Amino acid sequence: MTVVDCPTCAKKVEWSEKNKYRPFCSERCKQIDLGAWAEEKYAIPAAPPVDPLDEE
Repeated sequence: MTVVDCPTCAKKVEWSEKNKYRPFCSERCKQIDLGAWAEEKYAIPAAPPVDPLDEE
C-alpha cells in the first residue's frame, strides 16, 4: 500500500481506489485546493508571449 501526504493538510493518505479524493484526504481538502487555483494562488510558469512587433 502506498501512503502519500495530502497536498492541503499533510495528513497521511492511502493512495488507492478506495480513496475517491486522492491525492487529498477529504472533499474539504480537495475543495480548498480547487479554490486556491480559482483565486490564482497557484500558477504554471510559462515564458512571456513574444510580440512580433518588438522583433526587428
